[in-house]
Amino acid sequence: KDAFYVLDDGTFEHARFMACMGAMHWGRIDFLPVVELFQSLLPGTGSAAFELIRGLYDDQNEGTPTPLRYRGIPTYPSEAAFRLFSSFFTPQATRGGDPFSIFMDVTRSHEVTWLPAADPPLRFFDRAHNLCVTVKGGTVQKAVRLDDPSGLPFLNPGPGRNPFERTVTVTKGTLALQDRDAGIELPVSPAWGPLQESPAEKRPLAPTGWTSLFGGRLPNVSPQEAFSAVLLYPDDDAEISEIASQPFVADDIQDSFEQDPRLAAHLANTTQVLIDNFDGAIKTCLNLDRPRNYTVLYAQAAYAQKQAPALWSELAHSHRFDIARGIVLTPAAGRQDAYRKSHDLLFLWIPFSIFTDSLAQREAVRTIPGALGQGGLAFIVGPAMLRSALQAHPQLQLISAEPVESLPTFRMHRTILPKARLKPGLTLFHVVRG
Repeated sequence: KDAFYVLDDGTFEHARFMACMGAMHWGRIDFLPVVELFQSLLPGTGSAAFELIRGLYDDQNEGTPTPLRYRGIPTYPSEAAFRLFSSFFTPQATRGGDPFSIFMDVTRSHEVTWLPAADPPLRFFDRAHNLCVTVKGGTVQKAVRLDDPSGLPFLNPGPGRNPFERTVTVTKGTLALQDRDAGIELPVSPAWGPLQESPAEKRPLAPTGWTSLFGGRLPNVSPQEAFSAVLLYPDDDAEISEIASQPFVADDIQDSFEQDPRLAAHLANTTQVLIDNFDGAIKTCLNLDRPRNYTVLYAQAAYAQKQAPALWSELAHSHRFDIARGIVLTPAAGRQDAYRKSHDLLFLWIPFSIFTDSLAQREAVRTIPGALGQGGLAFIVGPAMLRSALQAHPQLQLISAEPVESLPTFRMHRTILPKARLKPGLTLFHVVRG
């Protein structure tokens, strides 16, 4: 396989693994790859990789373009992969039919052939304004400000391209970046080539924006923190970090809600949910089927901010602002107030920093009954030794305890990175308040 690495100091002395893909034949590009662990890529990495692939392909196929096919080991087609491929290449169904539907069929993905698109996206960097602009077919598709603490792009306001209500338009030689009610205008560079004027249309804004999930006040996050907030997994046997371990548990819990009728019934009657220290998997812990009151306590602001726009975007597209109004993301400093209220469901991740501190663990367990109503459920992740503290509490009944390394979600991760290793003793506990 080929791999992507973060080079913190510009060298491989301190390289950090990001993701991998099938090994390319760089001297003769003959297939299109899908990145495994693509959610660990830093923003723009996937596009940069395809700029390289398309550039080499053009050099190697002057005048006689060779059709390419997708190849993945294992085969893992996705809508995001199809969109990325389609930016640089044009799909064709060899036997007729819809290329997208065929591509999404694992058994038929290879039937779609790809030829070079006439107008692949081009990126331009304006260092004077800390700006990166993507142009395709004479239209500005995206703009990113490198000093933007939100870490979010401004997108062309075309259909389906405006999830965060942050738009980029071009009018009379001016590039306009609009973030709901706030905007900035910058000069268009001649280096970007002739650009199409943006249509004169103004769409109504949604009742609230994604910042409303934080009560309208964003946490203090630097641009570097915002753009770097991705979960990285070692490609060797180094221990996976606390925040990167959390999706394995959150995904497994959600699978349990779908597969266990008793858990599904409890969730159907749940109105109050507390999520504590699941910063790497906040969105996964939320069930968006109906309005509920969610209190989310976060410790690492950049990761909470990273997930909030995607969460809000999903709700905005379905016009479920009633669900959004019940979700509040608040700093961990508000923990005492949150634990004084009664909840039907609790997600609690015990910090790695107290895994060897039995007193701190017992104190954490002591606060759990106060946060749960009668019959309330809690999913708690902590060291194996937490079992004794949970069993000793008279108001808590331990339903199950399962090592996280045995969960199907982590076993699947090991098919990609066989040496993957979690913190020793990391355990998922299922508890009910009696």
